Amino acid sequence: MPLYEHVFLARQDMSAQQVEALTEQLKSILEQGGGKVAKTEYWGVRPLTFRIKKNRKAHYSLLNIDAPHSAVAEMERQMSLSDDILRFMTVRVEEHEEGPSAILARRDRDDRGERRGDRGDRPGGFRSDRGDRGDRGDRRPSRFRDEAGREGGIEP
Repeated sequence: MPLYEHVFLARQDMSAQQVEALTEQLKSILEQGGGKVAKTEYWGVRPLTFRIKKNRKAHYSLLNIDAPHSAVAEMERQMSLSDDILRFMTVRVEEHEEGPSAILARRDRDDRGERRGDRGDRPGGFRSDRGDRGDRGDRRPSRFRDEAGREGGIEP
């Protein structure tokens, strides 16, 4: 059977338990169609890049699916009818990733405090060493020669 990764966004005013119940409902639709869900991940409430149906945030969830196309199509049809689902995307993959997804791995890394940068490693928030770039010199416009060899340029 083909393998899919499916991500859906649920309304921000739902609780995490309601999103889990919605995920279980989607799993049952897939199982009725002859498929199975290999892994589910709840990524939490995250901000949206732009408003979707008057929502600024959404609950993100990932499903790794091993199911025939007909079962996935039925799940997507049910999702398009639901008012709780803002967006969804299903992508066919060659194989599922082992371990946590990139989103959860990044969240774990941020929680450990290994994050560098963001002006924390620079005194005063500015870069003090320009490296091998050297001094930029005079910034006033310079004079130049055109094709005929005449001098031109901008007066200081």
